[in-house]
Amino acid sequence: MSSTVPARPESVFTYGAPALKFGPGASDEIGFDLSQHGARRVLVITDAGVAATGAPHRIAERMTAFGIEAHVFDGAHVEPTDVSLREAVDHARASGPWDAFVAVGGGSSIDTAKAVNLLSTNPGTLMDYINAPVGRALAPENPLKPLVAVPTTTGTGSESTTICVLDVLELKVKTGISHARLRPTLAVIDPDLTFTLPAGVTAASGMDILCHALESYTARPYDTYPRKHPEQRVPYCGANPISDAWSERALHLLARSFRTAVRDGDDPEARSDMALAATFAGLGFGNAGVHIPHANAYPIAGRVKDFHPVGYPAHEPMVPHGMAVSLTAPEAFRFTFSAQPERHLRAAELLAPGMERPADAAEYLPTAIQRLMRDIGMPDGIGGVGYDKGDIPALVDGAMKQQRLLATAPREVTEDDLAGIFDRSLSLW
Repeated sequence: MSSTVPARPESVFTYGAPALKFGPGASDEIGFDLSQHGARRVLVITDAGVAATGAPHRIAERMTAFGIEAHVFDGAHVEPTDVSLREAVDHARASGPWDAFVAVGGGSSIDTAKAVNLLSTNPGTLMDYINAPVGRALAPENPLKPLVAVPTTTGTGSESTTICVLDVLELKVKTGISHARLRPTLAVIDPDLTFTLPAGVTAASGMDILCHALESYTARPYDTYPRKHPEQRVPYCGANPISDAWSERALHLLARSFRTAVRDGDDPEARSDMALAATFAGLGFGNAGVHIPHANAYPIAGRVKDFHPVGYPAHEPMVPHGMAVSLTAPEAFRFTFSAQPERHLRAAELLAPGMERPADAAEYLPTAIQRLMRDIGMPDGIGGVGYDKGDIPALVDGAMKQQRLLATAPREVTEDDLAGIFDRSLSLW
C-alpha cells in the first residue's frame, strides 16, 4: 500500500450520486423534471458540434410545454480551457439570471455548465476555485442552481461527479475544480443521443470509462487513510464496497460491448451497454477517485503539440481526455500491481474473460488493456501523439501537480516512478 496503516484508520466511507433517469427518450422529459424545481428560465449549454445535431434545441423547445423559457448557448469548447470557461461564465452572467442549467454534450459541455453554475451563483474567479497548487481551492459560499446533465458521449462520467476539468493555457496544465456542490442535480442518460458519435470519439471516450473503472477499483482503500473529522471529508474517499460494485459492472459491460460500439455505432445494444458502463463507472470513481493514469493524462493533453485525432474538430491540435488517460494506463497498472495483486487480476478477468492468464501475473491487466487499445485504434503510447524522451521531465512536472489524484494511488508515486512510467509508455507495442 501507499503507506503503513495509520494509528487511527478511517472507518467511514461516503457515497454521493445525482438523481438518475436512464433510457431511450429520457431527454424528452427534462421540462417536466425542471418544472418540479420551479424553474422558469433555463440556460442550455452545449458545443457547436452537438448543437449541429439538433438535440440541444429539441430539448429546449420541449421545455416550453412546461412554461419554461429556455435559451441555448453553444460556445462550450471541446476540452475546456480557462479562457473558454470565462467566456461561458461571462455570457451566463450577462444574459441571466437563470433558474437552472442543462448541459447537453460530452464532458466538455457538462464541465462548462458546472463552472457556469458555480460562478453565476458565487463571487470570485476561476482561479479562486481551481484545485491547489494551481489555484486557491476555495469552497463555494452559496448554493448552486439545479443542473441537469445530459451526456451525448459515453465516457466522461461527468454527469455523476463533483469535478470540473479544464486546461489552464498559460501554464500548459490540465487541472480541475472539485467540490460536492458541483455534482449535477439530475443525470439524464438517453442512449438515443449517442448514435451520432464517430468511431474515434466512441473509442477515446470509452477508454475514459475503462480507466475510471480500473482506477477506482484499484484505488487506495478508504480504510487505509487516517481517520478524518467530518469537515475534512472529500468526495474521493478511496475504494469502498459500493464503488467496487459499480466498477465491476462497468468492466463487464465494456468487455461485452466496447469493441462492437466502435465497429458498429448503430448497434442499439452496444450503445446502451456503453451508456450504462459510463454511468456505472462514473458513480464508482466519483466517490472512490482515480489515480496515476488520470494524473498523467492532464499534462499529456495540456502540452499537446500538433496531434489531430480522428473524429474530433480539426481546427486545433488536441489529445482527447479519454485517449490521454489510456496512453500510460498499461504501465501504470504494471506499477501498481504489487500493491493489490488480487484486484488487478480480478479486473483483468472482467475485462478480458476469454484471455489466457500470462505466466507473469503482473502482465495480465496491462496485456488486456493493450489488446483492447489496438483493437479500437488507440495510438501506440505517448509517442503516438507526438511526445519523445525530451518531453518526459515536463510531463512528470505536470503530473506531479495532480496530488489530489496521486494521493489515491495504492502505492506512493515519486517523480522517478512517473518518469519511468512515461518512458516505458513512449511505445506500448
